[in-house]
Amino acid sequence: MDAAIGELQKGFLTPEQIDSSRMVMGLDRQLVADRTYFIVEQDGQIAGCGGWSRRATLYGGDHTPGRDPELLDPSRDAARVRAMYTHPDFARRGVGRLILKLCEDAARAEGFRRLELMGTLSGRPLYESYGFTPIEEILDARGGAPVPLVRMGKVIPTR
Repeated sequence: MDAAIGELQKGFLTPEQIDSSRMVMGLDRQLVADRTYFIVEQDGQIAGCGGWSRRATLYGGDHTPGRDPELLDPSRDAARVRAMYTHPDFARRGVGRLILKLCEDAARAEGFRRLELMGTLSGRPLYESYGFTPIEEILDARGGAPVPLVRMGKVIPTR
């Protein structure tokens, strides 16, 4: 996570924004406890991780203020794709796309019809290529320097 935050956002954020983004990103142990978090390994190395949630929190790590553990209603709410990170050594090799497919399939199996996520500028191209569309753009300044983020959504295709 640290390598992904520090390296993959270069060219999209200033050094101050990268430091600030650590307040709104990071490990979310709720996803692990809910068993909705995936780790992708290659040759014994963690290539990436990410998950989905049936809870209301849209983004942020354990330490991020404003989390909401309320359960979502699959008939009206969108499942949340959360805590997506690819190690820089494995970037642009299909790791993120694999995690998105795992999340989509698992959320569909629980009756969700839509997905939402809060994407970074560096992640936006992946999410758009997977079918997510922008809903709103925000600046999150909870860590100091305002970090641009984009809330995105996608309809889960029925099978």
